[in-house]
Amino acid sequence: MAGHKHPSYLKIYITLVVLFIVSVVGPEVAPAFGVFAKPVVLLTAFGIAIWKAYLVCAYFMHLKFEKIYAPYILLACLSLLFVFFFGTATDAMFANGHNWVKPVSEEEATKEAMARSYVLNKDKHGDDYGNGHDSGDDHDH
Repeated sequence: MAGHKHPSYLKIYITLVVLFIVSVVGPEVAPAFGVFAKPVVLLTAFGIAIWKAYLVCAYFMHLKFEKIYAPYILLACLSLLFVFFFGTATDAMFANGHNWVKPVSEEEATKEAMARSYVLNKDKHGDDYGNGHDSGDDHDH
């Protein structure tokens, strides 16, 4: 081991606990920010999460005291994580992907089929379909 001085792990632990408390209390006081409540909560939550992750990686995993290549390996892994996440997020967020269809529950399938049937029947019968008027040509005049 080189002659580096280890930090006070108790101070880092206390900092992590305080950050945890702030991240839990933040959403509770968010309504006071009005329209900016959601962005404030998201920015502070992710900001605190990144700060806590840095503290854990730097001090408890000793990456701050490693040789210079260790942070590059960490950044490469994080970059791949983002590539894999954003590469699959579009398919996971939507029901239909390019090469697959997301399975749905029976209730969702029934609602979708009814909506599709309504749209198809409305197009076939005209705008007055379903409001009590007969749209056929066989009216008795």
